[in-house]
Amino acid sequence: MTTIARIETFLVAPRWLFVRVETDSGIAGWGEATCEGRSETVQAAVGQLAELLIGRDALRVEDHWQLLTKGSFYRGGPILASAVAGLDQALWDIAGKHFGAPVHQLLGGPVRDRIRVYGWVGGDEPSEVRDHISAQVEAGLTAVKMNASGRMSPAASVAELDGVVARVAAAREVLGDTRDVAVDLHGRFTLASARRLAPLLEPYRPLFLEEPVVPENSHLIGEFVRSTTIPVSTGERLYSRQEFLPVFQAGIAVAQPDLSHAGGITEVRKIAALAEVYDVQLAPHCPLGPIALAACLQVGFVTPNYLIQEQSIGIHYNRGAEVLDYCVDKTPLTFVDGHIERLTAPGLGIEVDEQAVRSAAKRGHAWRSPVWRHRDGSYAEW
Repeated sequence: MTTIARIETFLVAPRWLFVRVETDSGIAGWGEATCEGRSETVQAAVGQLAELLIGRDALRVEDHWQLLTKGSFYRGGPILASAVAGLDQALWDIAGKHFGAPVHQLLGGPVRDRIRVYGWVGGDEPSEVRDHISAQVEAGLTAVKMNASGRMSPAASVAELDGVVARVAAAREVLGDTRDVAVDLHGRFTLASARRLAPLLEPYRPLFLEEPVVPENSHLIGEFVRSTTIPVSTGERLYSRQEFLPVFQAGIAVAQPDLSHAGGITEVRKIAALAEVYDVQLAPHCPLGPIALAACLQVGFVTPNYLIQEQSIGIHYNRGAEVLDYCVDKTPLTFVDGHIERLTAPGLGIEVDEQAVRSAAKRGHAWRSPVWRHRDGSYAEW
């Protein structure tokens, strides 16, 4: 039996929470339980869940997932799901290292040799958008994602809507018709405003429109889907198959579970299988660190309905550390013609720089989501 002997957590810049699970045979697995703005709370949850794992066989990954997820009367939510996700990733990493195979091989073997990736672009003005996209294209990417807007009024003004259109038009101008732009509404729009915007963006043919309404209003997303020909995506704030089922039934085209929020590799594999039944593609959310990205890719290599992968190399959130700073070898996560090639090393396929992680954890972080207000002083969605 490969027994779990120790579980550690590390808060590291810029805003990530890493989990390290070690066995009595000396194998160490890494996971990422980052929950942006709430990682200290998740850290406490990991410590509590560790009580269920210490002394048990590390290779019983599915059984552990069942116990961690259902072993309490009160279940679910982003904190517990993120804690489970980080532990689950680490256990899969251990299993791969134990058997000398990448995780995707343990999950049935690859269905593709590389995965297309996209990067984030910012810019408040069309000229800034052009510059930022040009930089991403020069870095080798064939797809980008941008926020539709900043703070958005409950009843979007003509100027606000026109501003979104101008920025997306600038993106399309730079990208031409052979590259893609996805547009993230980030839950900042009311349903009415989102429905007004969508027809204005159709001429620019976005890859998808993301999170048109906040997740607690998922019951409204079907109405938005029916109002536009643009593919609709959501899911970074949904944490289980049960939460994804209604939006699948509503007709979304792209599901975006987060491997560090939605129960890890074990649950996202099941979400992907359910998505396939509804002809929905996967494009997992991942503006996070290298461990989360590697976990996403392992799922992607074995998932037929996998569209594209988000990654955060160079994203504006990364202050104090970059994605590849915690990797011993940066080569596996480099871009080749807008893709990342199939990871072949055992486990998650990357080697975490433990010394760099332990050093960074001494400084830690206390990242928080911004708090926005409307002009009248009321709360505004970020």
